[in-house]
Amino acid sequence: MDRISRYLAEYAFSLDVGELPGDVVHESKRRVMDSLGIAMGGYDEEPCRIARSLALETGAPRGATVFGTRHKAAPDMAAFANGTMVHSQDYMDTYLSAEACHPSDNLSAVLAAAEHSGAGGRDVIAGAVLAYEVMCRFCDAAGVRERGWDHVVYGAVSSALAAGKVLGLGVSELAEAASLAATSNVALRQTRVGEVSMWKACAPANAARNGLMAALLAARGLKGPAEAFTGEKGFLNQVTGPLELPEFAGEGRPFMIGSTHIKLWPVQYNTQAGIQAALQLREDVKDGLGFRSMTIEIADVGADLSADTRDKWDPRTRETADHSLPYIVVSAFVDGEVDRSTFDMERIRDPERLALLKRVTVRRDPEFSRAYPRALSVRVGVETEAGELLTRQVDYPLGHCKSPMSDVQVEEKFRRLTAGRVPEAQVDEILRRLWSLEEEQDIGGLVGLLAPCAG
Repeated sequence: MDRISRYLAEYAFSLDVGELPGDVVHESKRRVMDSLGIAMGGYDEEPCRIARSLALETGAPRGATVFGTRHKAAPDMAAFANGTMVHSQDYMDTYLSAEACHPSDNLSAVLAAAEHSGAGGRDVIAGAVLAYEVMCRFCDAAGVRERGWDHVVYGAVSSALAAGKVLGLGVSELAEAASLAATSNVALRQTRVGEVSMWKACAPANAARNGLMAALLAARGLKGPAEAFTGEKGFLNQVTGPLELPEFAGEGRPFMIGSTHIKLWPVQYNTQAGIQAALQLREDVKDGLGFRSMTIEIADVGADLSADTRDKWDPRTRETADHSLPYIVVSAFVDGEVDRSTFDMERIRDPERLALLKRVTVRRDPEFSRAYPRALSVRVGVETEAGELLTRQVDYPLGHCKSPMSDVQVEEKFRRLTAGRVPEAQVDEILRRLWSLEEEQDIGGLVGLLAPCAG
């Protein structure tokens, strides 16, 4: 195996859940809770229905539960369907560095691997912490979007290692899983350029599915290229460019899961501070909620991701709208909230709202760009119909690791997203079991409680 494969595999094998700090274990529970709630909130989205219908056509004696059902599908297909549900509303958590990513995209593979293998909650915690560690360290080491690749190329590798950890693979098998995932799962950045399609919800889920598949194949003895990362045509030369992975957590170095951000609103993460600023402005307005003009100032990266093309001023899909800084901030200011209904097509294509978008100017602020990603500053200014000039700035939106949501707020988000789909008594039981996840022995039984018909 090459040095990167060995480095990843040895760390994955050595990670001991019994030695994890209490706050790290607690954060892993919050992330699993957040992801399961998000999945139920996105259950009826079209990409989720499509992915789920495909998974429900498969079955396996040692399968994994498709969220919201009692059906056990082939593990990789369950990971795909469940991962699509986690990602579809753009509500998943986020990490920002040289490359941005959504580490919770790994959890569908971790949970499917646990159910398939009969592993327990301690294994899920270990897999989750490992996935966050690997994915975020890769994002620190090299950005890939400017080279034309999507960040899910890292998710395939992190999912493979995390699933392999849950499956109980040894060092050599973990290295093969990483090799197989890195070699065969290179994804194009076109997924997130211009008018955004339904595939955006599926791309990370596909990476998780393929990562789990790599681990399952490695467990059965399949071997990948020996120099998957460092070879002449390997991952470093073809995808990332030269990189050195920083040291992983341990021996005083913090775990990366604590540096990730939970979303309060279902939109692209760089726009979160814009929503908060717009809601504050809304409270300041004295003469109604129309405006003559709106200016949004943001870091270069935020503009590149959410105000990059004309589509963001004229969104025609839900996926484009939840990545449109103008649409999101105007909606927050006018409606007083951003939620699932914000992205109904009737609202996205409302002529009055589209007219307001034409009054929005997005500017790149050099100071904000220099502070990114330590801070995620957005400044919103409006000139009201009465000629009043108002400005608000937010640097750390609620949910950012420097302004974290409380446990109560994470629970409230779970309850809000599961309301009307999961009976309240089951919600209470799920939350109780998630807060004691390290004691859980029946992952399938826990996940099965998301089905309305669960007993």
